[in-house]
Amino acid sequence: MPAQTYLTKRPYLTKLHRSTLIGLTALGLSLSAATAVLADQAKPAASEDGKYTDAEGAPTYNVGPDGNVDWYTFSGYRRYHSECTVCHGPDGAGSTYAPALVDSLKKMNYEQFTTVVVQGRKDVSTSSQKVMPTFGTNRNVMCYLDDIYVYLRARSDGALGRVRPEKHDPKPQSAKDAETACMAN
Repeated sequence: MPAQTYLTKRPYLTKLHRSTLIGLTALGLSLSAATAVLADQAKPAASEDGKYTDAEGAPTYNVGPDGNVDWYTFSGYRRYHSECTVCHGPDGAGSTYAPALVDSLKKMNYEQFTTVVVQGRKDVSTSSQKVMPTFGTNRNVMCYLDDIYVYLRARSDGALGRVRPEKHDPKPQSAKDAETACMAN
């Protein structure tokens, strides 16, 4: 029996298919809108010496159309892989005992992220024990906390893939000065 005849003889299917298609279209538009909102929130609103911030003043990344990243995002990649990858897995993808930070940053803002890194977190229940140690005194993390955040934010938003960025801006003098001052203390 041809599909048109089948649907004509069963009008309830036509309404069901129509409402299903409308629902799926609405869902697709909602997801597209949500993705656009997230991307807009991460867009650089300001820049000073190569360091980008969003409209709320939180650190953010800048990835050019050619894949070139700002220095701080590149630095965050390097620092993440030297300090965080052991627990949280390659590129923030998670492990058997630590969450995927690329997923966590979809729900956390900058302040929440820094609080967890500085103070740590304990989530102990009868079924699991998740403990994030404090990094508040670890200069290799604290001196580059914003860098790690912008790298993970770029990964979370899908602006960066799971590979080392091929191109990046040169290290600004302000980054050199901040690093010297932070590591010397």
